[in-house]
Amino acid sequence: MNFLHFKYAVEIAKTKSISQAAENLYMGQPNLSRAIKELEEKLGITIFLRTSRGIAVTDEGEEFLQYAKKIVAQVEEVEQRYQEGIKKQHFSVCVPRASYVSYALSEFAGHINPDAPVDITYRETNSMRTLQTLIKEECNLGIVRYQAAFDKYFKNMFEEKKLVSELVTEFSYVLLISKEHLLADKEEILAEDLEGFIEITHADPYVPSVPMTDVRKAEFSKNIDKRIYVYERASQFALLEKVPTTFMWVSPIPQELCDKYGLVQRECKFNNKVYKDVMVYRKGYKLTDLDKRFIEHVCEAKRKYIK
Repeated sequence: MNFLHFKYAVEIAKTKSISQAAENLYMGQPNLSRAIKELEEKLGITIFLRTSRGIAVTDEGEEFLQYAKKIVAQVEEVEQRYQEGIKKQHFSVCVPRASYVSYALSEFAGHINPDAPVDITYRETNSMRTLQTLIKEECNLGIVRYQAAFDKYFKNMFEEKKLVSELVTEFSYVLLISKEHLLADKEEILAEDLEGFIEITHADPYVPSVPMTDVRKAEFSKNIDKRIYVYERASQFALLEKVPTTFMWVSPIPQELCDKYGLVQRECKFNNKVYKDVMVYRKGYKLTDLDKRFIEHVCEAKRKYIK
């Protein structure tokens, strides 16, 4: 079956005119009519009917054209991707909701060759979805964040799922609050000082092979009874800025981001849990040039913002 016949049928359906379709396809009208007749005979159906108003599509023709349009679109996509010998580059990554990583993305994107075609997919999510997405090969690179106390659980999963893991950084969370917060100028903030305030937290912690109730106990402040659960970073900054009775535990963030939203970040001695950000990808996967460049920018941002 000739692919060009599919293309001819799609063009006729689009223009509702054989003469106009022939002109658009740079071919003679008789040749186009003959090609459509051959296609109809091959399929054993009638695709088009000539009427006083022009060309009409039959019911069988409508069904056929649904398939034909998809086929034509896919072939054109392949042609476009490899035209002039230039292969479109693809980059995909899943990461924790971390400001230093988003800054790395900005630097990474700013250094991409403007003359080379590229698709970039950047997802902020929790560790479970990052691992699932990698395993399903829906992305090629990921950064997983977890408490160092759960190191063995994650390493077992990396091994089980045949994932390569490389440590990016270790850190303790800092307290993020508004400059207008009652504790903003307090010299040393204690755990009991936060009682009565509203904690903003990401709602989807995850540790493999550990019950969610135990994970929540390990992650969430025990003396806090008011929380706002969020799934992305834009809302958390808006809440911290506009509601000065809120606070949040985050990885260290760039100072310019604090200045932008009128926030301060404070180290607290009582919160000494250590967290790890770990780069992961499938065993056997060969890192592309884009992957390597992104990793370089992440490491640079880590050195700059995570002390």
